Amino acid sequence: MRLTNYTDYALRSLIYLAVKPAPQALANISDIADSYNISKSHLTKIIHQLGQLGYIDSVRGKNGGIRLARAPKDINLGVLIKQIEPDFALVECFATTLPNDNSSQNNEATQKGLPITLIEESKNAASVGCVISPACQLKAVFFEALNAFINVLERYTLADIINNKDELNTLLSL
Repeated sequence: MRLTNYTDYALRSLIYLAVKPAPQALANISDIADSYNISKSHLTKIIHQLGQLGYIDSVRGKNGGIRLARAPKDINLGVLIKQIEPDFALVECFATTLPNDNSSQNNEATQKGLPITLIEESKNAASVGCVISPACQLKAVFFEALNAFINVLERYTLADIINNKDELNTLLSL
């Protein structure tokens, strides 16, 4: 499993905002982009989504900027990643979880909040793209691995990954 740069930059942005010496002071996107040497325009889209999801407060105007909207201990990494990562389909026999799907694995995925499920075994293999899909045991292994991946992420919060604030401040030139 590989997370997208989008998710990576979202996490980096939250880290930046959480380790600032004055956490409630406003920061700006340019400072974050410069600290990590990443595109300001790309980061603007990410910050916008983080704001829509309630992770970041933004203040408009001449003295505006952004700051965390929640305490770092209240930002669960697994929940955040499930909200912003666009694709958890590790293989082509995974699909977006459907709200009315009642299969046991799909209920397990929904209960865990996973945005994926396994495509029904009874479907035509040609529609999935893999001829062994109806008999394949590998997809269940991948599904279990993805669940484990998400479960580990859900054990951590932003606070857990910023307990070395002084070192991070130095590296980010804060």
